Amino acid sequence: MKIAVVGATGQTGQYLVNQALQQGHVVTALVRNPGKLTVTHENLKVVTADIFSADSLETHFKDQDVVMSCLGFPASFFTGVTGYTRSMTAMVSAMQEARVNRIITMTSWYTEPNSGTQSSYLIRFLLLPLIRSVLSNMYEMEQLLQKTEDINWTVVRPPGLKNLPATAQEFLTHEGYFVPDNNGQPPGSAVGRGDVARFMLSLLNSNAWAKKGVAITTK
Repeated sequence: MKIAVVGATGQTGQYLVNQALQQGHVVTALVRNPGKLTVTHENLKVVTADIFSADSLETHFKDQDVVMSCLGFPASFFTGVTGYTRSMTAMVSAMQEARVNRIITMTSWYTEPNSGTQSSYLIRFLLLPLIRSVLSNMYEMEQLLQKTEDINWTVVRPPGLKNLPATAQEFLTHEGYFVPDNNGQPPGSAVGRGDVARFMLSLLNSNAWAKKGVAITTK
């Protein structure tokens, strides 16, 4: 397939680009700084784009089969985070103009404000408040996609991320904001970025999670 990857120089994005090329896809990596993407391949085209500009993105979205976004933005206590909604607004507009209707993007467990109430004390009272600005804007972005009628979107929600390559481990999935264990409680878990990329790419051949958010972890 022809894949436009946004956030290709990020840690998860680099795993995604490499795996997509290994699987035989043709990849256009949209980056701000081309020097950060070290991989070279005959099926890889690296282009400079402004992720907040629909006009800038549209040129590179033309003739693509799917857009995949691994964008991430840092937490901010004082100003709030807006990168997720601003970039997605631009991406959706560019996709509509370029007539591309499939997007696969990633957020996180616990984006919905009340979904963390079942989590462990440490996560609920230490971790989530620290990253609430990120989670809130991710949630707004998810809401934005839900209101978009002509886009076939999937939001992949991993837990904590480890900078590890893909494994062959089985995925556990749940249509919601975390993956509950057998008692309905969320396990405290993290997943390798390579596995997140592996799951995102597995969606190219499946409509199982069309217009849905799916929480994932590995067994």
